[in-house]
Amino acid sequence: MAASLAQQFGGLKCPPISTVESKKFSTSKNHYSMVLPKRRSVISAAAVAITNAQTRERMKLKEMFEEAYERCRTAPLEGVAFTVDDFHGALEKYDFNSEIGTKVKGTVFNTDANGALVDITAKSSAYLPLREASIHSIKHVEEAGIIPGLREEFVIIGENEADDSLILSLRSIQYDLAWERCRQLQAEDVVVKGKVVGANKGGVVAVVEGLRGFVPFSQISTKSTAEELLEKEIPLKFVEVDEEQSRLVLSNRKAMADSQAQLGIGSVVIGTVQSLKPYGAFIDIGGINGLLHVSQISHDRVSDIATVLQPGDTLKVMILSHDRERGRVSLSTKKLEPTPGDMIRNPKLVFEKAEEMAQTFRQRIAQAEAMARADMLRFQPESGLTLSSEGILGPLTSELPAEGLDLSDIPPAED
Repeated sequence: MAASLAQQFGGLKCPPISTVESKKFSTSKNHYSMVLPKRRSVISAAAVAITNAQTRERMKLKEMFEEAYERCRTAPLEGVAFTVDDFHGALEKYDFNSEIGTKVKGTVFNTDANGALVDITAKSSAYLPLREASIHSIKHVEEAGIIPGLREEFVIIGENEADDSLILSLRSIQYDLAWERCRQLQAEDVVVKGKVVGANKGGVVAVVEGLRGFVPFSQISTKSTAEELLEKEIPLKFVEVDEEQSRLVLSNRKAMADSQAQLGIGSVVIGTVQSLKPYGAFIDIGGINGLLHVSQISHDRVSDIATVLQPGDTLKVMILSHDRERGRVSLSTKKLEPTPGDMIRNPKLVFEKAEEMAQTFRQRIAQAEAMARADMLRFQPESGLTLSSEGILGPLTSELPAEGLDLSDIPPAED
């Protein structure tokens, strides 16, 4: 057994103690420190592990990019909520033609004494100057209804070089619409009101639909001077409408002739009291001045016209007479009274019953004319005309039956 143990231990090779300790410790200034051998095999294994992890990550990213590329190539819009139509819609919303003359939609978000700022979804806000805010003369944009929040269509008329902002206009759009409206009114041959704002040697200047038109003196029916017509509204008709030449010619004479043709005796019209005189009131009826004499105001006596009428009052009057040569029109409210004195006590009732009372007046006139014709024919049988029982004027006939009349039953006349 001893031999066996000796054999086992003999096979062992142990290094000298000095050698082992020299590998483990070293002495420096009476201190011992451990000296570790280099572990190159462990570091190499760690480096291999890190390299493998990076490779796997790179392979994973590569697979993701390849999958994304294939999806973009075969089905680019799969799972995407933003479609091509949405893209084009966004382009139309946020991109537009900014050339001069282009119409754009915009929203006013601020106003000042000189104009208004407008959001037109451009790279910078646009500006609407005061002079371009309306076709009419205004002192502030709010007079034309331009307030923050208003969304309107504008036209681009220029660019501010200082900040590249666009300059907008509403006046240009309104100007085009005004010319179109004037052409339509001319085609319909209607009478319009125009305000006289200026004058020259040849006539007066009147504003119609926001446009300045010329009225020659030869086309003015009244004998008023240009100074007397200033700031007054007069009835007008269109003579020439030429947008290309900016030529607008009007006629007061044609308008007056048209209005006068509609003034039939017994017709009811609406007028405005222009002025009061001791003998009556002058009433404007569509550009024609008529006289409401004090005796034609009411059946009751009117001692002071001012107690019944005032300048600026609107009322209904009836045409009594119309002298076209002299341009004189006689008016009446007396004929419209349901009962005498209503014009003084209850003028509202007079105006409500005006058409009904005028109709009664016209019937009385017709009956009076028929009776006058009958009397004329009664004294002038040689005319060969007679008035039938229905009031129709026709040839004179015997109106006797062909077989004659039986007079046997007629009693003899008594002395």
